[in-house]
Amino acid sequence: MKPLEGVRILDLSRVLACPFATMLLAEMGADVIKVEQPGTGDETRSFEPFFDFGVSGYYLACNRAKRSITVDMRKEGGRQVIRDLAARADVVVENFPTGALKRRGLDYASLKAVNPRLVYLSCTGFGQTGPYAKRKGYDTVFQAMGGLMGLTGERGGGPVKPGLPVADLTSGLWVAIGLLAALRGRDATGQGAHVDFSMLDGQVALLTIAAARLFALGEVPPRLGTEHPGRVPTASFQCRDGRFLHITASDQHWAPLCTALGLHDLLEDAALSTNAGRLAQRDRVMAAMTAAMAALTRAEAVAALDVVDVPNGPVLALDEVVADPHVQARGCITEVPHGEARYPALRLPFRFDGFDDPVPRPAPPLGADTDGILSELGYDTARIAALREESAI
Repeated sequence: MKPLEGVRILDLSRVLACPFATMLLAEMGADVIKVEQPGTGDETRSFEPFFDFGVSGYYLACNRAKRSITVDMRKEGGRQVIRDLAARADVVVENFPTGALKRRGLDYASLKAVNPRLVYLSCTGFGQTGPYAKRKGYDTVFQAMGGLMGLTGERGGGPVKPGLPVADLTSGLWVAIGLLAALRGRDATGQGAHVDFSMLDGQVALLTIAAARLFALGEVPPRLGTEHPGRVPTASFQCRDGRFLHITASDQHWAPLCTALGLHDLLEDAALSTNAGRLAQRDRVMAAMTAAMAALTRAEAVAALDVVDVPNGPVLALDEVVADPHVQARGCITEVPHGEARYPALRLPFRFDGFDDPVPRPAPPLGADTDGILSELGYDTARIAALREESAI
């Protein structure tokens, strides 16, 4: 069995952060019922890129292993469907603007009345309280306001966003963690809970060691490209063949590193034997390292550093990552069926001993499970037909 079998999640969310979270839980065994707007569904069903079988790769990347029901929550019949689903659910996840579901009688207080054991998570940009509670935002807004962009970029340059929607994806991880914690607490006490998650809060919480430098030293870490503000040498270096190699070295790696690269002058300087000394002479160390690495191909540099156990890794393009022999050996890339087609997908990074491993399963066509889910609630064919007549499903 999978570790979350028996957990039922009512997923009222859309786009990326929360759908990513509920997909993680679905592939670990939870029964995730994804509620979508009739006719259109989750907005990401229309987002690029599209596979050659006509389905959005964006949607498929975050909605595997779920069941889809179409419900129009603007109709009373649709709202009653949500109440009935919530009555049997362990979890409700929603990312509507603050107050939107309260106006429809589908907020935590309303659904708790039909299911006191319910764990209800609200994911918003800025939380349920505070001066920004009504503001709207997207991934890059939270990267900007949460400090990530301010820390990212080349030395002396402007802010740069990472190549992935980091605020959305890490928010998905926070949501999954919060739900699992609340479920554990619910199982211990018998009482449900409301989890108020703010995507801005999630980004601020990730500042960790950058914030530690501010709190301990009063320092706002400058943008340093691939360099580390508190460790030298840690950076990506361009090699003779134009490729880049990233090196992370602590004190125990300094002498082997200097020996491997022929940096004898640096090795003989006792002041550089500690990280504090190298921080004080960052420019000298980085200049010598840059020149030494430029004399080697990346393969030569990897071979020289691997022999002396200095941590290093080639900076790989995306196609190189998926073709990497270790990534392939670990089974990180798999194929998922979608009707008659199959498409490549990324597996979850867990391998269990004692439970079944999470294996990607297809994302649902829009509304594919509507009748089956309503039948599970005890709705007969006449009632389902009436809801369709009302356009509530």
